[in-house]
Amino acid sequence: MNGPDYYIPAAALGIALAFKIPGMRRDWRDPLLRSVCALLVLGASTFFFAAPPTIAEVNRITGVPNISAPLVYCILSAFSASCLVLLVNWRGGPPEETRRISLRWMGAYSVVVVALVVLFVLGDAPVERLRDLDTYYARTPYMREMIALYLAAHSVAAVGMTVLCWRWSLKVRGWLRGGLVIIVVGSLFNLAYGVTKSAAVGARWAGHDWDHLSTLAAPPLASVGALLSAVGFVLPLAGQRLSDSWHAWAAYRRLGTLWRELRSAAPDHSPSVRISWLSPVELRVTQRESDIHDGMLQLDPYFDRVLRTDAYDRALAEGAGPREADAIADAAMVAAALRARAADPEGRIVRSAEAYTSVAATGPRDLVRMSLALRHSPVVAAARMRAARSESGTL
Repeated sequence: MNGPDYYIPAAALGIALAFKIPGMRRDWRDPLLRSVCALLVLGASTFFFAAPPTIAEVNRITGVPNISAPLVYCILSAFSASCLVLLVNWRGGPPEETRRISLRWMGAYSVVVVALVVLFVLGDAPVERLRDLDTYYARTPYMREMIALYLAAHSVAAVGMTVLCWRWSLKVRGWLRGGLVIIVVGSLFNLAYGVTKSAAVGARWAGHDWDHLSTLAAPPLASVGALLSAVGFVLPLAGQRLSDSWHAWAAYRRLGTLWRELRSAAPDHSPSVRISWLSPVELRVTQRESDIHDGMLQLDPYFDRVLRTDAYDRALAEGAGPREADAIADAAMVAAALRARAADPEGRIVRSAEAYTSVAATGPRDLVRMSLALRHSPVVAAARMRAARSESGTL
């Protein structure tokens, strides 16, 4: 693998981090969000500092041959810890227990990081190795222990992530399960990286040369594993947000029929408050629902309780469930009220105390179902036609 093979994944993780920064600024106290950002930072840093051009440049700037080795190993160990901490916060549970387990993982890997630095200082690695340091110094005192320690820490995290995420994935569904399965696959790649590297190092200990496993096979496994792990953690959060936005846009669109019908009921056809097209879709749905409720308040004097009851019974007879029948009955009442109001431009019914009887809803109305019924239900169409015939009979 060359420089671009490392820098492209690092850039991808950096872009994902950029999308998380606004949320981090708004709610920096959220441990889950902090864990996600830490994982993305460490993942991107691992790829960046493990690239051979970066390794050579860091060694040149510091003047210490192979100083990049403990740097990359420490970042990789911190990345492994961040994966475990994020998983702990992701699963949730009692805050004190979650915090205690997270601190244990961070403490354990902090010890690993300190040990890696100490072992490198004690070791002797004068010859710069950009790609094969693990096997070249596999039999060098202290360097040997440093290499074995980082591989063991990385493999332990990979096994722990695989087992925990697989067990959890069997208990959940949806975006969360998809993310967990991706993490399991990524962890298996990370484990394969550790096994491949360990095999190459072990072969050196036994006097054999399996360096190709370390220099050719292991780096792609690490790249795929880190990317999949990061994607698996981000996917459920991004996917849930995307799903929520999709449902909100669908609700906004489905409310359109009822909203357009009721705009004529607003006093003097006054327009609703304008909001920017850049406004969140949730705000647009709230505004549309508010306009609908305002229109229904204007129609309240024209609502016919008897017509609603008849429409409800007819909808039930045609196979609708209670909830759907309620929405159909409300839509039929609205359709008839709109015709009645159109036939009363001077507002005589509103001014007549005897004719005014409020038909308040017994509970929250399902506005989306009402809108769909207003457009498609034959019961609503029949109520509208009956109201039209009634108007014709009075003229």
